[in-house]
Amino acid sequence: MKLADQVIVVTGGANGIGRALCERFARESPRAIVVADLDFENAKQVASEVGGLAVACDVAKEDQIQQLVAKTEAEYGAVDLFCANAGIVSRGGPEMPNDEWQRIFEINVMSHVYSSRAVIPGMFKRGSGYLLHTASAAGLLSEMSSASYAVTKHGAVALAEWLAFTYGDRGIKVSCLCPQGVRTDMIAGDDPVSKMLQATAVEPEMLADMVVQSIEAEEFLILPHPEVLKYFQNKASDYDRWLRGMKRLRAGMFGDNTKV
Repeated sequence: MKLADQVIVVTGGANGIGRALCERFARESPRAIVVADLDFENAKQVASEVGGLAVACDVAKEDQIQQLVAKTEAEYGAVDLFCANAGIVSRGGPEMPNDEWQRIFEINVMSHVYSSRAVIPGMFKRGSGYLLHTASAAGLLSEMSSASYAVTKHGAVALAEWLAFTYGDRGIKVSCLCPQGVRTDMIAGDDPVSKMLQATAVEPEMLADMVVQSIEAEEFLILPHPEVLKYFQNKASDYDRWLRGMKRLRAGMFGDNTKV
């Protein structure tokens, strides 16, 4: 898919990966870029820079995603590329309160469901469209300090897979972005996991370049860290061995500090 003259929506577009995507997409001469985010002030700044439209949107609320799509269609016409990019992380395991589990599930998984519901009927009718789902390497591997992040990112990958094989022959293409560390606020801490991710982190601009290339090639899995593919293959080939390695890695990072 070429991005020239396309209508593009990016959730979480005010900062980090989303901002880099908007800035990179603008170089491809799209018809419109809609920058959706709860951080409306920064969304307006990004929209101004890329000649787009800012929309305040809480992706955890389906009615707001429906309104986002309706506003985009009213302003520019049908959505050609919807980037379900917004995401959050919460540290902890099963002991996390239910409301925290629910919040991260709504943003990291259900927002992808909501956006799919909002745009797929039109894409299906036209026989064309593109979905970019930002997941994480955690969706293929795992995450040491956050059970909820690992679980929800696995869910995001699974949904993207299902959409790809269900609608791919009807003209709707899907890409799933699975980076490890990206130099954004999400890995800016000094905890062991953040430090590990910082060591091999890529710049958001490099990631955005790869996304454009992968969309043009209509590739499903986008891996800014090529080593993730090797880790994923190792996991699939010998799950018990992979789990033993993860135990050793976690013990080296956290010792026996396991919450109960």
